[in-house]
Amino acid sequence: MPDAPMSEPDLHAAFALRTPGDCLRLYRDWAASYDAGFAAGMDYRLPAHVAAAFLAGGGTGPVLDVGAGTGLVGAALRALGFTGQIDGVDLSPQMLDQAREKQVYRDLIEADITRPLPLPGGYTGVVSSGTFTHGHVGPEAFGPMLAVAAPGALFALSVNLRVWAAVGFEPALADLAGQLRDMQRIEVAIYGAAAARLDPDHAGDRAMIVLFRKA
Repeated sequence: MPDAPMSEPDLHAAFALRTPGDCLRLYRDWAASYDAGFAAGMDYRLPAHVAAAFLAGGGTGPVLDVGAGTGLVGAALRALGFTGQIDGVDLSPQMLDQAREKQVYRDLIEADITRPLPLPGGYTGVVSSGTFTHGHVGPEAFGPMLAVAAPGALFALSVNLRVWAAVGFEPALADLAGQLRDMQRIEVAIYGAAAARLDPDHAGDRAMIVLFRKA
């Protein structure tokens, strides 16, 4: 029997994900309305924060957008004047279909970012917005990301502060100290004021943008 379609996906459903199959089903049903519904309705600012931090840190391409989703970080980079090559990787083919329509990516790859990535490597920039959060991806993705990055590559990764300690990002980064340099942390608001009307439970959520270079 085919999976029944999910009705009105939202953050509560997203944060309750437990398995890759759960993730695929939710984003299959959310992809078409994600930008106009969730991102616009919640005044979702995190992709713009990540893009701005990456460029302020001197980021260059080619860039890998990890957990690219519908391509909001890629679009934010372009809006800020970035002209380098951007590739995106995500578990959900439906979300990548939405990203493809933005025409800002060189290539879009369907893959599990917690496993070795089917990519040639050599990326001088790695960005990610909204992927390291409840029910999604933890520090286990650091290894695959570092493996496809060139020495000196700049990373700009957002981590939801609600999971920063609970999932162990601090000790994971400490364990990688020999592979990283120039670590910075920037705390930002994930949503704008409009989010309070749509989802008061999460409107005040904040994220840590972690900036570092591969040693």
